[in-house]
Amino acid sequence: MPIYHKLGKLPTKRHTQFEKPDGGLYYEELFGTVGFEGMSSLLYHLHRPTQVKQVGESKDITPKVAVDRNMKARKLIGFQVPPADDFLESRVPLLVNTDLIFGLAAPRKSLRDYFYKNADADELLFIHKGSGVLRTMLGNISFEYGDYLIIPRGMIYQIDFATEDNRLLYLESHHPIYTPKKYRNWFGQLLEHSPYCERDYKLPEQLETYNEKGDFLLKIKKQGYLHELMYGYHPFDVVGYDGYNYPWGFSIHNFEPITGRVHQPPPVHLTFETSAFVVCSFCPRLYDYHPKAVPAPYNHSNIDSDEVLYYVDGDFMSRNDIAQGHITLHPGGIPHGPHPGAMERSLGKTRTDELAVMVDTFRPLMLTEEALKLDDGKYYLSWLSKNEAIN
Repeated sequence: MPIYHKLGKLPTKRHTQFEKPDGGLYYEELFGTVGFEGMSSLLYHLHRPTQVKQVGESKDITPKVAVDRNMKARKLIGFQVPPADDFLESRVPLLVNTDLIFGLAAPRKSLRDYFYKNADADELLFIHKGSGVLRTMLGNISFEYGDYLIIPRGMIYQIDFATEDNRLLYLESHHPIYTPKKYRNWFGQLLEHSPYCERDYKLPEQLETYNEKGDFLLKIKKQGYLHELMYGYHPFDVVGYDGYNYPWGFSIHNFEPITGRVHQPPPVHLTFETSAFVVCSFCPRLYDYHPKAVPAPYNHSNIDSDEVLYYVDGDFMSRNDIAQGHITLHPGGIPHGPHPGAMERSLGKTRTDELAVMVDTFRPLMLTEEALKLDDGKYYLSWLSKNEAIN
């Protein structure tokens, strides 16, 4: 969970009159989650945040499922997702269930023509290629290669890219995205054994405040539809806020790996969690240092979860024929482990420079039509030796 944060101008006490310098009052808004019990922030607007001038068309953007009961290990060639100019149109959903959408995007241009809000889901963006600025109603966050951006549901935002060659992994989560509870004390502070701490957060800065009336297009995702609404004021009219509910970032390069004498299980890489899935970061690290250690992971059964790995950079030691942007899906119900020769290759090695993002879901994932276009079709055979594959 984030920490208490504030930007801009605030009254000394909440829910009291907050006067503008030239007369009149600012408009207070509670931006909260889980009713009135979850994380929240108090926002102060120049204009009433309720002014909708027009409701336009609605478009069904529900992912089209092609395989709803998958029992095959898959490899998707992620960099085959084609670039697109528009930020939303560039997003390609690949793996879905009732809890999340896992997808890739290659937007070429900044999102400036309209504003976007996901009213259904928290969003996680992982920046594989590119840099820029996430612009939100609660301040801006500069991002670069390796950054995670957490955007709470209901957040109005735009995004500026500094280049045209951008590659993103995105998650839409119907459950709030938190820091791992095993790394927090009862006050919510990250503990000393946590692989990162609050000092590593990228917090919103440079609160953009616009006092503009007119026609401002806002696209809102709700229940699988994209709705177009016209606001009568600029959505970035917040003069100040404080609280716990706001966008924030964290660089995968600031994740401090936990190592041991023998191979450590995947939960040591835990970075974010929800009640329905977890996100882990595999980062450059020293290998196990027992004299008889086997650095490659042991075979393990996926019984309770589907495992998705997105390969970012480096040499992923437990896999053969893996490159940047590849995605592997290991479905629950069958075991998986190192590819043939990987265990033997790992013996005596002292470190790995791999970089990957893993998502483990507690409900099975379905593949979309777009995912099948990226599937290499033969990954499930990759645990056979050459002789076994021939026979």
